[in-house]
Amino acid sequence: MRRKIERNSDFSQLKTIMFLQSLGMVVIAFLIIGVIYNFIWRGKGGDWLVSVFQRLLHLEYHEALTIYQQVFRNNFEIIWIGAVSILFFILFRFSLNGFTRYFNEINHGIDRLLKDDGKEIALPEEMFTIENKLNTVRQTLEKRAFETQLAEQRKNDLVMYLAHDIRTPLTSVIGYLSLLDEAPDMPAEQKAKYVHITLDKAYRLEKLINEFFEITRYNLQHIILEKGSIDLYFMLVQLTDEFYPILSEKGNTAVIRADENLTIYGDSEKLARVFNNIMKNAVAYSDPNTEIVISAEKKDHAVVVSFQNKGHTIPPERLSTIFEKFYRMDEARTSVTGGSGLGLAIAKEIVTAHGGTISAESKDDTVTFIVSLPLAD
Repeated sequence: MRRKIERNSDFSQLKTIMFLQSLGMVVIAFLIIGVIYNFIWRGKGGDWLVSVFQRLLHLEYHEALTIYQQVFRNNFEIIWIGAVSILFFILFRFSLNGFTRYFNEINHGIDRLLKDDGKEIALPEEMFTIENKLNTVRQTLEKRAFETQLAEQRKNDLVMYLAHDIRTPLTSVIGYLSLLDEAPDMPAEQKAKYVHITLDKAYRLEKLINEFFEITRYNLQHIILEKGSIDLYFMLVQLTDEFYPILSEKGNTAVIRADENLTIYGDSEKLARVFNNIMKNAVAYSDPNTEIVISAEKKDHAVVVSFQNKGHTIPPERLSTIFEKFYRMDEARTSVTGGSGLGLAIAKEIVTAHGGTISAESKDDTVTFIVSLPLAD
């Protein structure tokens, strides 16, 4: 297992290796030229050059010696440095094979990235920065692929829910209208009953369609908040009054536990919708003849509002997805009883826009929704 040492992101280790290699080539060039001069050239090289000049240029010995001294002997340092430089570049050219190895490693890492085999990309230790970035890109691509797959699944779920939720009331509307069409002489009382049922189903259908448009609007548009001071206690009292008829049908009651002077800062219309959606969910999933407790208090720099009801314990894996669009806690519920699964998703959008948080807890046949909203500056 390779030991990963914490490093800077400036390729310092790679630069050190390249510097040492270059320095080593300079030293080797000096040593090679030194060896050639001391063991091969010294005492022999001058005489050999003089004889070459004599043969090639047809000169006398003294004339050839003079040229040698003027061209070579008097410029010995320059020739020495030139020889070392030439040898250095020759060695550098061969050393490029070692440098290109790093590019080959990067290419191999990119191939692994494109292959998407789920394995971590490994490069030489001195290229840890590039390795880290390639693995970050790999993780990002994997995350995006998962999110794309999840979005595709949610799109399919949308089609499924849309078809299921709309089909139920639509089938009823068509059925009752068919009865009215097939029996024009139907008694007035029965006809009025069918018309009333058909109208209720049509309203239900309209409500579902409006909810789908609503969640799309919250997703595609930035939520504009018109904030102001809100009498929270009065808002909660109004909420319980609105739900009184529905609560009475199941023998449920709602209790408010909050300071009557408690206020919050936000968009009153949108926050009323948040509490309405949570309350609607609490009522739908409460056990009959039980109490729904609505609490509100200041905690640190926030106002915390909670809705607690008695009902079946929600498994932890479902709590993590309860605020997703089109989610229903009870998959067996129909559109009539369970809604479209958009209420809590919309509530989360609004609370997030206020800079707050919304969460759910469930244990011992008790379900609690908690909304935390920051206090006004």
